[in-house]
Amino acid sequence: MKKGSGEEDALLEEELALLCKALSHPARLHILRYLGQHDECFFGDLSAVLPLAPATVSQHVTTLRDAGLIIGSQQQQRVCYCVNQDRLARFKKLVARL
Repeated sequence: MKKGSGEEDALLEEELALLCKALSHPARLHILRYLGQHDECFFGDLSAVLPLAPATVSQHVTTLRDAGLIIGSQQQQRVCYCVNQDRLARFKKLVARL
């Protein structure tokens, strides 16, 4: 990615800041890494893999989902979570611009 106009650079910096904020907590990094280790969507209870209350895990999942780093889809009566590889690749490109 090459440098653009000042306005474009500012938008890219905002996007990078949003993604960095989403990844700024060890629990969210753990969730992302855990989901990345599954080739397909993960149906289990993520609070079972973290020593946190389910409500806290849910907040972290929401932050990752809002940043577009994970995707959640309703399948039957459960939510399926997986890493959004395109968004993760975008994050890497933004970091490479620094």
